[in-house]
Amino acid sequence: MLNDIKTDAQTRMGKSIDSLKHSLTRLRTGRASTALVDGIKVPAYGSDMPLNQVASVSLGDSRSIIITPFDKSLVGPVEKALLASDIGITPTTAGTVIRLNMPPLTEERRKELAKHVAHEGEDAKVAIRNVRRDAMQKVKDLLKDKQITEDDERRTEDEIQKLTDRFVKDVDAVVKTKEEELMAL
Repeated sequence: MLNDIKTDAQTRMGKSIDSLKHSLTRLRTGRASTALVDGIKVPAYGSDMPLNQVASVSLGDSRSIIITPFDKSLVGPVEKALLASDIGITPTTAGTVIRLNMPPLTEERRKELAKHVAHEGEDAKVAIRNVRRDAMQKVKDLLKDKQITEDDERRTEDEIQKLTDRFVKDVDAVVKTKEEELMAL
């Protein structure tokens, strides 16, 4: 049962790291990335569909994303969906091809984005610490119910703390990597 608690904590902490990585992939850096348009929904065929299901999304070069709708009648709705999204880039349409040109980031914008990355990292650390707190509480409950000894409790709490420290270091590494990517020209 102690192993179950540790395994559950490790799984949940891993999910916090995955969530952080996912939220940071959507953050616009100076370099083009198809992940920037992943969450955009396009009104097509009577429902809102993900952009990658109604159009081909690819990189033109390091500073542009090329979107080619599968159906020519969807060029307008795709363009409107891109304009309505919060990516902050105006699409350029040439026939059936829509291009998103990534402007270079200003120094001020880079610093704002770096602060946002740090904030996301802190949120992930809080989530990891909450998982630690829950796991520690389960261990204390087992001790209170006399299902484990005090030695087991101390040993398990130490292991959970080491696990927490490892995942917090992982968060720091992910945040540092993203900040370096932002500050690079």
